[in-house]
Parts: sequence; C-alpha cells; structure tokens
Amino acid sequence: MNLRRDVFQAIADPTRRAILLLVASQAMTAGAIAANFDTARPTVSKHLAILTECELLQQEQNGREIYYHINAKNMKEVADFIEPFRQMWDDRFNKLEAVMKNYKSKK
Repeated sequence: MNLRRDVFQAIADPTRRAILLLVASQAMTAGAIAANFDTARPTVSKHLAILTECELLQQEQNGREIYYHINAKNMKEVADFIEPFRQMWDDRFNKLEAVMKNYKSKK
C-alpha cells in the first residue's frame, strides 16, 4: 500500500515552497527549476518527487522533456484550509488598528 505524502509536510520545506512559486506562473523542466537553486540537481529532483507524490505538482511529457506544473485543485485545498486563519488574523489586525486610532485620537 502506497500512502500519499502529507501536503503540509511537503510545503513545510522552504525549497519546496520556492519550487511551487517558480512553477506557479509557467510549467518548467527539472533542469530549469534546478538552475534556480544552489543545490545539486538530484536534491531538487527529490523535492520534485515529493511535490509530485503529494499531488501539488503534475508532470507532463512534451517530447523528451518532462514539464512540472501546479496542480491547482490541490493548491486550492491548501488555500481553503488556511483561509479561516487568514480571516482570523485580518480581524485581529483590524481590531488592533481601531484601538490604535482610538488611542491616537485621545492624545
């Protein structure tokens, strides 16, 4: 039985987050992705394998090249999970801003 890697463990690594940002705007080959990092190509390949295994990236063969691109559906699942936390922090910052404006007006 092959268990899929946890998405949140995958995005916990800063290199993997950087890879996701790179391929967010356009599909890229492993070589093109690796060129953006100061690590060995096999290390980047391992990161790509993890991101592919947890289905945040998808592979597409084009001739001899394999291109990696974002799996928007699974990225949306991550965003949907994080959204309530973002709203909570927005509310807290808005309340803090109101307190600060009130404090300044009393001075």
